[in-house]
Amino acid sequence: MDPSVGEKHYLYARERYAERGIDTEKALARLQTIPLSLHCWQGDDVGGFEKRAASLEGSGLQVTGGRPGKARTVEELRADLEQAFALIPGRHRVNLHAMYGEFGDRPVDRDAIEPEHFRGWTEWAKRRGLKLDFNATCFAHPKAASGYTLSSRENGARKFWVEHVKRCRKIAASIGREQQSPCLHNLWIPDGSKDVPTDRWGARATLLKSLDEIYAVEYSPQQLKDSVESKLFGIGSESFVAGSHEFYLGYALTRGKIVCLDLGHFHPTESVADKISAILPFSGEILLHVSRGVRWDSDHVVLLNDEVRELAAEIVRSQALDRIHLALDYFDASFNRIGAWVLGARSLLKGLLLALLEPQDRARELDPPAKALERLTFLEELKALPFGPVWDAFCLRNSVPPGEEWLRDAEAYERRVLSRR
Repeated sequence: MDPSVGEKHYLYARERYAERGIDTEKALARLQTIPLSLHCWQGDDVGGFEKRAASLEGSGLQVTGGRPGKARTVEELRADLEQAFALIPGRHRVNLHAMYGEFGDRPVDRDAIEPEHFRGWTEWAKRRGLKLDFNATCFAHPKAASGYTLSSRENGARKFWVEHVKRCRKIAASIGREQQSPCLHNLWIPDGSKDVPTDRWGARATLLKSLDEIYAVEYSPQQLKDSVESKLFGIGSESFVAGSHEFYLGYALTRGKIVCLDLGHFHPTESVADKISAILPFSGEILLHVSRGVRWDSDHVVLLNDEVRELAAEIVRSQALDRIHLALDYFDASFNRIGAWVLGARSLLKGLLLALLEPQDRARELDPPAKALERLTFLEELKALPFGPVWDAFCLRNSVPPGEEWLRDAEAYERRVLSRR
């Protein structure tokens, strides 16, 4: 798009929004400050770089598709991330899993990882002006084959995973100290049962014990923030999940941790957006893992669907942009992996921009039940405003392609780089 044409279209859109008392410049400035945490595991199908080959079997995870070109080394993964960031407007973060360290020539088991194994990531991020987040990797390992980790009845395996998560928190705190910004460490475990268990209480009592051991070590909140992520069910844990939403919500609120809500980890008709205003009065912050489940937690690429629009709207309406951390979490190997990153990030950013372009004062005036028809009509008419040129202006101001023009660059990178792997 010719920038002059884009500016002409934007000026028209700005006037249309102004007629309804909406300042598009203010919305664009606010969107510029919102970082998304881009998940590294989309680039290599959740493989990681451990010397022992990872297997997702029995982990509750499943990557579909087998398109050529996945990252095979940390250098390839970083190059792919750089290409993705070149097509996503704004300044964002990278979300790492513990299996993505640089471990040298010899195997390093997960209960022995150290900050030095992620030094290359922190140095790379510093050069690129990026911040990092971190996740323990409690799956794709022989000691997770039983389906249980932190809630395991086998004390040796349980202690192994406790030590792993302790070390992950140490690494995350080190990253936060290096980047002079808190590193958010998220914990998700696949623990659960394929068929009906008889001792749910015992598994959760063990999980509680493990968590308290892990979080007994305190770090500065300027370096590390801890979150816990629930799940409704997984592959191999269809009948019982130890770390359910109720369990982790109770744990987070009583232990001062952040609740992580993944859009794919609830019933298909359950609204994650509705949970935001229910949790925030009792919790300082929330982490959101934005995904798209199709019939189940299938981790499809994020689109600007009704769920994402409602999620973004609720964040803005709750005046919670500074209290909510946004991360992407999906893995799709059925098409261009760079494009999957870019499409998902741009879709979420579009949802946030739409929410920022809603006149909050006017919306609240129309909230009483007596004004229901007027409110719904008002919200419907907002959908007819020329949003596209405002989004294109955001892209152009960030020196990234507007509209679908980014797809050409992603496909060119696939032909030039990914197809040769």
